Amino acid sequence: MTTILITGASSGLGAEMARQFAALGHDLALCARRTERLDALSAEVAAAHPGVRVSVKALDVNDHDAVFRVFEEFAEELGGLDRVVVNAGLGKGQPLGTGRFDANKQTAETNFIGALAQTEAAAAIFRRQGRGHLVMVSSFSALRGMPKNITTYAATKAAVAHLAEGFRADVHGTAIKVTVLYPGYIVSEMSGTSARTPLMTSTEKGVRAMVDAIEKEKKSARVPAWPWAPLGVVVKRAPAGLLRRMS
Repeated sequence: MTTILITGASSGLGAEMARQFAALGHDLALCARRTERLDALSAEVAAAHPGVRVSVKALDVNDHDAVFRVFEEFAEELGGLDRVVVNAGLGKGQPLGTGRFDANKQTAETNFIGALAQTEAAAAIFRRQGRGHLVMVSSFSALRGMPKNITTYAATKAAVAHLAEGFRADVHGTAIKVTVLYPGYIVSEMSGTSARTPLMTSTEKGVRAMVDAIEKEKKSARVPAWPWAPLGVVVKRAPAGLLRRMS
């Protein structure tokens, strides 16, 4: 049994990860902006798995002082944190040069600066404990610069993957582990119009692949493996015109 903190846990991938980790017997520290959804999720988990401890707190990851405070409160309340899943993020964005710097800036601040704050807070706790497991939820789009509405989103997800990999190198040889996940199309509130693609995976199936990679403490994983592992090879080598049509 481990204690797992998940940010952005009020819906989508974060909420489903909470359900699946609880089914494995892990205690949960759940945070998000929408506390009413967290409370409902906590009640659901408690009813299904009465032996699992669940603590919930409100958190906007763009309130950086709050990130450090909430992480420390969870650690004190639960006797430490074994794993932190940096999951909170934003899918908003517009093509560059179309007058929507505001949307791209918001995405960049939430997905990178917010993730940096979460990583710093988790890393401080792990260094103090001498152990821990950082899980960074990146994106399949991070494998290559992407066009249209996801240009900034993809750039932020590439940045957080490198952030996590840099931390892994820094703590090499210690009991601190790092996993970077590259999810493909998985049904969630963020997936939006992408839900129409035949490559879309259900939330439950997609998160099951994520949880499996996390439990195995893989260094990195494209999830689900099919079709995203082979598609990753294609995307990295695809010419720009094909990449635009695929997006």
